[in-house]
Amino acid sequence: MKAMVAAAAVAGAAALLVGPATAADPHVAGLQIALRAKGLYNGAVDGVQGPQTRGAILAFQRRAGLAADGVAGPRTRRALGPLGRPRLGSRLIVRGSLGWDVSALQFLLRRRGFDPGPLDGFMGGQTAGALRAFQQRAGLFADGVAGSATLAALNGRVAGPGTRPQPSRSYARIVVRRGENLTLLAARHGTTVRALARLNRLDPARFLLEGAVLRVPAGGAAAAAPLALSHGDVRALLDRWAGIYGVDPALARALAWMESGFQTNLTSGAGAWGVMQIIPATWDFVEVVLAGQQIARTAEGNVRVGILYLRHLLRRFNGNERLALAGWYQGERAVREHGVYNESKWFAKVVLSLRRRGV
Repeated sequence: MKAMVAAAAVAGAAALLVGPATAADPHVAGLQIALRAKGLYNGAVDGVQGPQTRGAILAFQRRAGLAADGVAGPRTRRALGPLGRPRLGSRLIVRGSLGWDVSALQFLLRRRGFDPGPLDGFMGGQTAGALRAFQQRAGLFADGVAGSATLAALNGRVAGPGTRPQPSRSYARIVVRRGENLTLLAARHGTTVRALARLNRLDPARFLLEGAVLRVPAGGAAAAAPLALSHGDVRALLDRWAGIYGVDPALARALAWMESGFQTNLTSGAGAWGVMQIIPATWDFVEVVLAGQQIARTAEGNVRVGILYLRHLLRRFNGNERLALAGWYQGERAVREHGVYNESKWFAKVVLSLRRRGV
């Protein structure tokens, strides 16, 4: 599921890789690193798509049996494997992440004078340390996580070594009310679950205690719209459709909680919507291939589509829940062709932990 969302975001970056570039582009640098990993590019990782970069793209396309046009479009990037996606800015980059966006991040850090270690597309200890050093110098919260604020600073005018840091971001304090969770609070305050968890040193797999005091970024988004259904109603829908399709209800609830915190009105920038965070392409696949009928675009329909797709993945992976959850996160085909990515392992681990705790 997440892989499909990421693929949609990556497709939007195609224009960045078409034709010769006139200035350093971190996405082109990420492409150069991916081609170098295939043994086809030995030039400088400079973010400029010149003749040598285009020649390496052509050579890779011929090797992979693709149309050799010298343009790193979606099919070429998919064929490049884990280093060919996702686009920088389409997800949070955390320790252990692997991908095109990590390569671009490493390029940006090096260009700003912070040594990320080898430019290899892997967020290891040295890259995370360089990122924390940059964040501290730029007056950001130094958590070693590359989110929107950090990427904006890297791409903009940034305080370099020896300059005065910018003022630290201000934070407000809130009291957790009954039924609230990190997903809901992140949406309400214009931040992310991981950022809130790291800021408050919380385990995102654990429940929030009513009355707990948390720090949130000040001046964030206005309060989110009220839930269309209560958590109890959502839980009942999950249990009902899990029973109909023969899926473990506890697993379905854990996955839904991980995706949305049982929010029925949550929509991502890539178009993933509802309790199960379904993107349009997945909804169409479920209707045409799995259900054989149209399914109403309602909260209940969203739950039904998500559980039916989860059942499909469980069957495709012979009941292996970890592989099925990895397929949900990065895509079934990617799991079969490239194995389980580190971020997918984390995703599956948290979902299974949530099931054990009960949601």
